Amino acid sequence: MQSTKEHIAKDIVIIGAGMAGLTAALYAGRMNLSVLVLENALVGGQIANATGIENYPGLPHVAGRDLIGTLQQQAESFGAVIDEFDTIEGVSLTAERKLVETESCVYEAGCVIIASGMERRKLPLPEEKKYAGKGVHYCELCDGHLYQDKVIAVMGGGNAAVDAANYLTKHAKKLYLVHRSKLRADESSQEKLRSNGKVEILLETEVAALKGEKRLEAIEIYDKASGLKKELAVDGIFVNIGVMPNTDMFKEDIRLAADGRIEAGEDCRTNVPGVFAAGDVRSKEVRQLTTAAADGTTAAILAEKYLAKRKGQ
Repeated sequence: MQSTKEHIAKDIVIIGAGMAGLTAALYAGRMNLSVLVLENALVGGQIANATGIENYPGLPHVAGRDLIGTLQQQAESFGAVIDEFDTIEGVSLTAERKLVETESCVYEAGCVIIASGMERRKLPLPEEKKYAGKGVHYCELCDGHLYQDKVIAVMGGGNAAVDAANYLTKHAKKLYLVHRSKLRADESSQEKLRSNGKVEILLETEVAALKGEKRLEAIEIYDKASGLKKELAVDGIFVNIGVMPNTDMFKEDIRLAADGRIEAGEDCRTNVPGVFAAGDVRSKEVRQLTTAAADGTTAAILAEKYLAKRKGQ
């Protein structure tokens, strides 16, 4: 990687500021390492949008943004630097000194922890690009406030979609949840949504088309049971139909599984010495907040051991 930008040295660069990345930053900071966390979007990743988390040990009920906010403060209190909205332009990870280039500079690090998480799958309709940011959205926490007292649709049936819908009811005057089959979200989240008088849930229903002149004005939905189509006037739609791993930038250096996630064992080590993978981006069977925190812990501790060994040599 050739660049005329300023080079800044760090012990560890962590890519991604979700649960795994921030936990890694907390542990690495406590070990007196110089730590930089790079995040190209909102700190917290997908979990920051969760309105209510009830399965994190020791916390009966907590909002995602509150949990992440506390973790961020902990990491920063031990010296970790968190750089939000700093886009990574390229990486070079196979040499002893790892290079991570952003828009402003190039970071050199002894270790890199990849905790880049997932991004939401785009709406698979030809009109998506026309209305992206003009009625079609993927982050309710970022853009929900734009639809105060408006009609909102949410597409999807998992926890992310139902949590998004519950969050957006604070803005919407009317909200439709549209899903092609049955809901898969936790029963408590479903019950909260069903009990809200603003909400209409449309199951066995697909979004067939987007309509509007300069911005989204309506969605065409297809009822699978009746075989009929109709239009719903909406001001915006928030899409939650699955996620894809943020690993494309690493594919030249790091071995990926068939689903695009990074191949790394429970020790979080990748095929490249000094590079670790943590959280949802790692290929594994169980993906929960607790396992993301465990990955972040493991990656940071073993990264410190790797750096100490290299220093000893």
